[in-house]
Amino acid sequence: MSVNQPRRSFCPACERLIPWYENVPVLSWLFLRGKCSGCGNPIAVRYVIVEIVTSVLFACVTLKLGATNFPLHAAYWLLVSLLTVATFVDLEHLIIPDEVTWGGVGAGLVLSPLIPALHGAPSPLAGLAQAALGAAAGYGLLWAVAEVGRLAFGRQTHRFNPPTLLVWTRSGDEAQMVVEGETLQWGELFARGTEKVVMQILSGKVDGKPTTSPMAIWKFERLELEDSQLDLNAVDRVEFEISSLTLPREVMGFGDVKFLAAIGAFLGWKSVLFTVMAASVFGAAFGLLTLLLRKREWSARIPFGPFLAMGALLWMLRGPELLHAYWQWTLHFAAQG
Repeated sequence: MSVNQPRRSFCPACERLIPWYENVPVLSWLFLRGKCSGCGNPIAVRYVIVEIVTSVLFACVTLKLGATNFPLHAAYWLLVSLLTVATFVDLEHLIIPDEVTWGGVGAGLVLSPLIPALHGAPSPLAGLAQAALGAAAGYGLLWAVAEVGRLAFGRQTHRFNPPTLLVWTRSGDEAQMVVEGETLQWGELFARGTEKVVMQILSGKVDGKPTTSPMAIWKFERLELEDSQLDLNAVDRVEFEISSLTLPREVMGFGDVKFLAAIGAFLGWKSVLFTVMAASVFGAAFGLLTLLLRKREWSARIPFGPFLAMGALLWMLRGPELLHAYWQWTLHFAAQG
């Protein structure tokens, strides 16, 4: 969506442009009781939460940096905005847009030589080098985690007793698979394009024609049966009664990989290591909380991006001090035997 057209915020229900006096952050939402003054439809509380979180984080950055060096403030405010957008989009849609990730990498590389203090560098060239190293470290670290995880845990097999019905349908260039009430989007299953979906078949139909093949191997554009290979671009509907289903699985989305690269471009390679460690602690604590509350469904599809954002924010505000305190504690512990 363009930031220039429409030129102002609008109601997501009736698309009425919101006048300036109804567009004051937080206050307008409270005054209108969370409803559009035109159509009366509710305006999601997410808007006011984002406004409050962003303002609080901007204030924290200002308190951290003091009243001097406005360019450094602006760079940190930009990063805070990117982290906030990534968090709320990832929570709702389980993606982090390239405008945030690659855009963040580009912004970090551009700003680092203009504001060498962003990395504590003595010169513009040194600032650019630190940004490039941070971006490479962020991308490389999580890329390695994703690749090793895919090799170790890249497949997930579901067995059905009694057998269950699986329905695959195509609509134009989009397709989806429905099994036991759960809808799987075809593009999400084949994010790399090289994955396979394997299933054991008891009976089935392809566009209404019965098949006796005991196994099916699905690729992005091809269905391989025992006696034939079908171009999925020419198939509209498949119905199989299956006893098992093996799906490809990613342990980490590549949005997270690019997101950490953006963090590294702004904050350097040390921040990458700290962010991953802190994000892992936050994620583990959340997982433990869901177990204690017996709400495991809360963590079933929680993305890693928000935890990365929390780790990066912690580094921005207190990271070097916390890292120094950790090493001091480690040395003291080692000295005590």
